[in-house]
Amino acid sequence: MKNLLVSCALVLGSACASTEDSLEVVEADESIRAPMFDAVAALEGRWVSTTPYGEMVHVFEVTSSGSAVRELMGPGTEHEMTNMYTLDGNSLTMTHYCGAGNQPFMRARALDGDRLEFEAVSVRDLKDPAEHYMGAMTLVFLGEDHVEQHWTSIIGEDVAEMGVFDLRRDG
Repeated sequence: MKNLLVSCALVLGSACASTEDSLEVVEADESIRAPMFDAVAALEGRWVSTTPYGEMVHVFEVTSSGSAVRELMGPGTEHEMTNMYTLDGNSLTMTHYCGAGNQPFMRARALDGDRLEFEAVSVRDLKDPAEHYMGAMTLVFLGEDHVEQHWTSIIGEDVAEMGVFDLRRDG
């Protein structure tokens, strides 16, 4: 039994060492990244949007000890979706857990005035190159209680539609 434990410890130790060697540590400049995250974190609360499909509730919540923002779109509905916003080096990333069943991973590189422009870097669980996915989303900060989301839908290599969600803080 003692030999088995020693063997397991050696295997686990070498696995940890190889993981440490492959981890990528990113350089980060707070003056670049903090404004992006702070802009999204300031959305915390309940919002109501007017969309091309009708009215929708959005709930933003700062989570994970202040290192992530979760947005629920249509919470409790059949078509509920989630967006997770997190920092990665000098960019803000967003994973959109789409009702289409795929997960576009998007990146914004700067807060440009009142705009955060996210572009898809990859799409997880895309089963076919011609499958529909969200290829971009721009947040436009129009005021403390007013934001727009401009979503770009892609099918294959074609822009399928661009939908604007007009969000107003609820309460």
